[in-house]
Amino acid sequence: MVKDFNKATLAGLIVALGIIYGDIGTSPLYVFKAIVGTNEISELLVTGAISCIIWTLTLQTTVKYVILTLKADNKGEGGIFSLYALVRRHGRWSVIFGMIGGAALLADGIITPPITVTSAIEGLRTLQVFRDLGEWTIVKIVLVIISGMFFMQQFGTVSIGRMFGPIMMIWFGMLAVLGISHIADDLSVLKAFNPYYAIELLTLYPHGFLILGAVFLCTTGAEALYSDLGHCGRGNIRISWIFVKSALILNYLGQGAWLLTQEGQTLNAGTNPFFSIMPEWFVIFGVLIATIASIIASQALISGSFTLISEAMRLNLWPKLKINYPTELRGQLYIPGINLMLFVGCSAIVLIFRESGRMEAAYGLSITICMLMTSCLFAFYLYTRRVKLMWIALYLVVYLTIEFSFLFANLVKFMHGGYVTVIVAGALFLVMYAWFRSRKIKNRYVEFVKLEDYLPILQELSNDTSIPKYATHLVYMSSADNPKEIEHKIIYSVLNKKPKRADIYWFVHVDVVDEPYMSEYSVQTIIPNEVIRVEFRLGFRVEQRINLMFRMVVEDMVRNKEVNITSRYESLSKNNVVGDFQFIVMEKFLSHDNDLPLHERIIMRIYFFLKRIGLSEERGFGLDSSYVTLEKFPLVVAPVTNLQLKRIHEKYRQDD
Repeated sequence: MVKDFNKATLAGLIVALGIIYGDIGTSPLYVFKAIVGTNEISELLVTGAISCIIWTLTLQTTVKYVILTLKADNKGEGGIFSLYALVRRHGRWSVIFGMIGGAALLADGIITPPITVTSAIEGLRTLQVFRDLGEWTIVKIVLVIISGMFFMQQFGTVSIGRMFGPIMMIWFGMLAVLGISHIADDLSVLKAFNPYYAIELLTLYPHGFLILGAVFLCTTGAEALYSDLGHCGRGNIRISWIFVKSALILNYLGQGAWLLTQEGQTLNAGTNPFFSIMPEWFVIFGVLIATIASIIASQALISGSFTLISEAMRLNLWPKLKINYPTELRGQLYIPGINLMLFVGCSAIVLIFRESGRMEAAYGLSITICMLMTSCLFAFYLYTRRVKLMWIALYLVVYLTIEFSFLFANLVKFMHGGYVTVIVAGALFLVMYAWFRSRKIKNRYVEFVKLEDYLPILQELSNDTSIPKYATHLVYMSSADNPKEIEHKIIYSVLNKKPKRADIYWFVHVDVVDEPYMSEYSVQTIIPNEVIRVEFRLGFRVEQRINLMFRMVVEDMVRNKEVNITSRYESLSKNNVVGDFQFIVMEKFLSHDNDLPLHERIIMRIYFFLKRIGLSEERGFGLDSSYVTLEKFPLVVAPVTNLQLKRIHEKYRQDD
């Protein structure tokens, strides 16, 4: 967490520029190009479009996210899952909003790198020497850049990250200067600050309402701004946004003024107003800076996707995957499986659409859905904080109206490529829903028993020398929230499935809490030196390295003389040799003896498929496999009840 969360510092402002504004900061590359399209340039179209952009950035980004939503921080952390973690104990149904929003945000991460990098490289066509640059040549260049970007993820981004801020400062400075240099082309463009022209465009221009789909592209990075709250701090974001918003608006005004000089014409194919306002001598530098900025935007979004998935795993909304930590920097993580998924998705988008103009048709639809989910969760957050219902209702009326308007305008894109991100978001949501729902189905049939009822027999088993000792210390991972209970399957494993005699039985429980970076534990000595329960309370952003954490707990207990871990074998005991530790992990498989309804059967099949491609139980908990024994047990969630079996008595006829 940032040391002073609400205070802005010069270093913090530069970091904020480099981390959180990549997506929204590169939007001038393609927004006006998407708005104008093949339409004839007119004063109503240009002035109205800029007015829509200015008020979208004001109402959607500034008021909703920078002023309001940033207040909903979870111990300094932001994002859709942090917001869900804040409200989930007040309403279990809120998980649906979290899953839909998270899936939509991930889907957006698949199309952002292709559209930003492609838009930047297409700027080369502004130069006479590259005028005839072929479509497939651009595709190849983009694929090389994207491939290099995803390849570098495994090494971390610390060294690159230090350069992000200064480079993005140059980028935003360039946006502002380019815009200012062209505003004088037609000063009437300044009328766009009046919202009247936005309303006039939406109501009087033919199909004006549908232009909102292109206008929305100017604010797609607002959700990423909230997600990166923990990296930068509220104060740094709010101050730096003033500079960023000013640079963006100045650039849009400059593009608009230049377009008004082309009134009555239509843009040639491949013409981009962003590069057209550059002096010809500067275009090559502009393309280079734009390409670097687009890489930074993509890099920030990819890193955000890793963080999003890691949060989903901790919240039991995603299968456990391997996570690498390439550097010691907090928040720096790399998930190979997600990196591969994003790389394949981004490459497919480039190969399918090939031009940024076609990608614009697919862009924006999924992120609109994410913003709607954030609005619903934030309204519920306000309700849990006892904000007056009048203000909550006003918030919902304003932002649901705005965002549903954007959604309906973006729905036109569905058949022109929008279906791609919707399908991707739908598939990601299905993964989350199946993983979450299967856990609920399993928990309906998990049987817990009172631990105290089995303590005497555990003591007797521990002292029964007729049974070979299984381990000095036997450790079970338990899902029982109540410290007085234990799963029946664990008792069955100890007593029935090859009786396991041990000197000390340890029951370890991991509780994932809503506070992002909590890392605490408690110990309950049920029977001294015989039965001990350890409970870890870990935040949803804390890596579950149970092997290391458990060792630290045991060492602390030994120092406090709470437990004796010396081996009890005579030859080892007299030499003070530490006893062996053995973890037992219970791995479930779906029994054939189940009679589930069709939809639950489908969910359980998806769950076990995902489980096969995800991390095993022991790796998910961060256990050393050399100390782990896997025990498979059947998961019977709905016993078969309609099986008919009749006994008959065979009569033998004795022959004479």
